[in-house]
Amino acid sequence: MSSPHVELAMMAISEYLQVGNLPGLPNDVPGELLETRAGAFVCLKRDGQLRGCIGTIEPVMDNLALEIMENAVSAATRDPRFMPVQMRELDGIVCSVDVLSPSEEVHDIRDLDPKRYGVIVESGQRRGLLLPDLDGVDSVDQQIDIARRKAYINHADQIKLYRFEVLRYD
Repeated sequence: MSSPHVELAMMAISEYLQVGNLPGLPNDVPGELLETRAGAFVCLKRDGQLRGCIGTIEPVMDNLALEIMENAVSAATRDPRFMPVQMRELDGIVCSVDVLSPSEEVHDIRDLDPKRYGVIVESGQRRGLLLPDLDGVDSVDQQIDIARRKAYINHADQIKLYRFEVLRYD
């Protein structure tokens, strides 16, 4: 059985695809999701391939339940890398929800570990984020490079690094 986090994300996507707007909070949402505020990423895969992934570094909604629902719908319908998910695809979608800890600045890349920590690379107004423990990302340099590319940050640009941990639900 999947976690309440994933069930909430999938319910939000299904309802949105059926009626065209975000549903209200269900009555059976666990209290922890209503009492917590945190950034969260919702990632969707189909046949083992990424199908959408959108999230927030810091909370923008009133609670984690709303954060998950909003990001789930965005991952399914607003990820610019993919066409929107169609209702007929939902049975084949596998969802994961990552709840982010507050980020902390890192001054030495030896304090990073791509299996344990996600990374945020910042240069001016641009920020790129990469979640931890992703298939094919085995080194800190790889992790930083991918996050740079996501934010269009040049290798010549000065950067600040931040790390965070996640609780992953799938």
